[in-house]
Amino acid sequence: MPTHGSLTKAGKVRSATPKIPPKPKKNKPPRVRNRVEYARRFLKPQAAETFPT
Repeated sequence: MPTHGSLTKAGKVRSATPKIPPKPKKNKPPRVRNRVEYARRFLKPQAAETFPT
């Protein structure tokens, strides 16, 4: 039964690939994003209702 490749070639492609720097993340982590959305949806409207204009 033949193998899928010789062990002498193992890891050659990954080591030859140039390293590309990662792109910066555009979104905040879900924990932080959920807290901000909660404050925007529930805390801010209540604060606006308590102060009559």
